[in-house]
Amino acid sequence: MTAVRPNAPTPMTRVLLVDDDAELAELVGEYLAREGFSLDAETDGTRAVDRAASGDYQLTLLDVMLPGVSGFDVLRALRATSRIPVLMLTARGDDVDRIVGLELGADDYLSKPFNPRELVARIRAILRRTQPDGGGPGERLPERLSVDDVAVEIDRRLVRRAGAPVELTAVEFALLELLMRAAGSVVRREDLARGALGRSLLPFDRSIDVHVSRVRKKLGPRPDGGERITTLRAVGYLYTRQGVPGRL
Repeated sequence: MTAVRPNAPTPMTRVLLVDDDAELAELVGEYLAREGFSLDAETDGTRAVDRAASGDYQLTLLDVMLPGVSGFDVLRALRATSRIPVLMLTARGDDVDRIVGLELGADDYLSKPFNPRELVARIRAILRRTQPDGGGPGERLPERLSVDDVAVEIDRRLVRRAGAPVELTAVEFALLELLMRAAGSVVRREDLARGALGRSLLPFDRSIDVHVSRVRKKLGPRPDGGERITTLRAVGYLYTRQGVPGRL
């Protein structure tokens, strides 16, 4: 009997790489093929938006540096029409690029040059967030979470505030779910990183903070004007309940 790799993608898992480096595209394509992924490459940023939003791909790898149009412009245009997960490829040590990408709606980032194994690990972690059916045997997520005027339908991956839909990326949805499940209690940054990003935080890693900031802005204040998500500096975040004090 052939062993099945845990969390292995199906043969139909398709990834779009948006990068003008032909050699990188070939190397990444060969490595991902061995891991069960199908990779297509696109060098033109304008065409990349249409291809990524077509529904033919489960994830997009997007380089910041593209000829003619920047990866940020591509991401901005893509997020106007699609919630496809996006993993940004940035120059090593360029914190500004990472933060800008996350603020524009990227799910995670990876610095060049990168280890192919880490690339696969990041892709799988993101896909687990967008394909929640991969839970363990007998595990059953509740169909609905509700705190004050915010309701989350887990299976349908829908978020509503006072009945109005709220558009969240895959990581933002995962963060909100984690925080709402623990509403009234602090969730530590490291736990949020493992649960939403599928990895531990790196030194000086602000990705979780940026994602939480985006969720906070999209949800707005509570009906009573209070802040929904409060920060405990150097510890984590707390999703508050109207009229109920939080606890550590």
